[in-house]
Amino acid sequence: MARAARRSGRSLAFLALASVAMAAAELALPAVLGRAMDGVIAGDGARWVALSAVLVAWLAAADAGDDVATGAVTARATAWLRRSLLQRFLSSGHAEGRAPAGDLAARMVGGAASAGRAAPDTIRALANAAPALGAVVALAVIDPWLCVAFLAGLPVLALLLRSFVRDASEAVAGYLEAQAQIASRLVDAVAGARTVAAAGTSDREVRRILAPLPALRRFGMGTWRAQVRLAAQDALLLPLLEVVVLGVAGVELSGGRITPGAVLAASQYVRLASAIGAVGNASAKLVRARAGAERVAGVLDRQAIAYGSEALPPGPGRLQFRHVTVHRGGAAVLDRLSLDLPGGRLVAVVGRSGSGKSLLAALAARLADPDEGAVLLDGVALPQLSREALRREVAYGFERPALLGDTVADAVAFGSFRPSRPEVVAASVAARADGFVRRLPDSYDTAMEAVRLSGGEVQRLGLARTFAHAGRLVVLDDVAANLDTATEHRIGQVLTGTLGGRTRLVVAHRTATAARADLVVWLDGGRARAVGAHAELWADAGYRAVFAGTPG
Repeated sequence: MARAARRSGRSLAFLALASVAMAAAELALPAVLGRAMDGVIAGDGARWVALSAVLVAWLAAADAGDDVATGAVTARATAWLRRSLLQRFLSSGHAEGRAPAGDLAARMVGGAASAGRAAPDTIRALANAAPALGAVVALAVIDPWLCVAFLAGLPVLALLLRSFVRDASEAVAGYLEAQAQIASRLVDAVAGARTVAAAGTSDREVRRILAPLPALRRFGMGTWRAQVRLAAQDALLLPLLEVVVLGVAGVELSGGRITPGAVLAASQYVRLASAIGAVGNASAKLVRARAGAERVAGVLDRQAIAYGSEALPPGPGRLQFRHVTVHRGGAAVLDRLSLDLPGGRLVAVVGRSGSGKSLLAALAARLADPDEGAVLLDGVALPQLSREALRREVAYGFERPALLGDTVADAVAFGSFRPSRPEVVAASVAARADGFVRRLPDSYDTAMEAVRLSGGEVQRLGLARTFAHAGRLVVLDDVAANLDTATEHRIGQVLTGTLGGRTRLVVAHRTATAARADLVVWLDGGRARAVGAHAELWADAGYRAVFAGTPG
């Protein structure tokens, strides 16, 4: 919250000055009004009446400035939090356990907005507290017994505030968590709307999305009850304090120890001192700001991917895994795995579901880092490489590619560097995407938002992007999942022809892919059970069982 507040710059300083000006005017006005009354009674109060008018105008101007500055500080702090949250989320892209899209949206919209109000709410709380404390001192100056009468009720008020902050903190945190669950489930359902409609499970999906609603209501009601309880207690306690103080003031006036103007000032100061109850409202806002900040911090605390500064030496793309261990969910998916894959070869990675094939591919492209051990490319550990060196030499094809960019050409060219238009077209031809792209209204310049693509077409554009950015290492994670047999065969020809000379690491589920490879890595139980040619491994019944039920 402090980091966000500092991004507000001069607006925060202006807000603080406006709040101080308001507090000073509020504190001075009762005394000036009292002097004005005594002056009017004495027949000489014009100067104090004029000063009272000046203070009222000052208070109005400071209040207006406070509102403007509050808006500016809140907007800038919230914008910085949202931008920082998105940047950190994207820069920690390979981190395990990232927040789902819906939860991230809730943190970015609700959490950041609440946390962005922390500075204004804190200043407002201090601005409310300062005149209240000053009013208590003023009561003591007018007459010590007035101060004693007021202070008698403050311990009770302090206990009420402590109870409120405790109850409200738990309720607000629970409310935001339930809200995030609903948002996350809603985003998932929207993404799979066609599947839900085809399955006829819309009613069930609605129930699943709204399942956290009772908890949301319970936490919301808890917050409301805490606020109502505090307001009701304030409504009883604070007026009682006012009555007691004014009663004491009446006794002091009748004894001639204070003037009528002092009674007027005391009546205003007791109201101002009673405004310490507004700390309860400020506490409610700060509780919500803190809860929002905690949810934002859950993403901001993630470590961004750290890159080194080294460049790759000339080499064929030799890929080494040295005693690599990766844990997921408390279990070792890869356990002290060691591999030495020669450069320039087509390497297929096979294994049963859950054997760590996709994880191995992610490690090779540094979309994930091992918990133990190291992954090296031509003798250099991947974390030691600069971002530019890594992404220029290592290309990755996703099983479910996300196409980013304004046009089709942008989607294929998207990456750490932008290939030329001829390179984009050549990559699309290699991926068997050029044919359907040229049938689009504006060919490669067709806007992505205007394109309706099948799963296979998305897959081919994703492959084209990978081919356009191919360096010495190309990693493909089951990219043939949505491709027809003819297209897969064509891609196989590209892997052995156009991309020949590069190291190609391919996650394979089909026998044909493994048979085409120069080398097969058979994963089993977190380790490499065997490494060799497909024809050699085929003699093992366990190896053949890996492909059981999959098309050749």
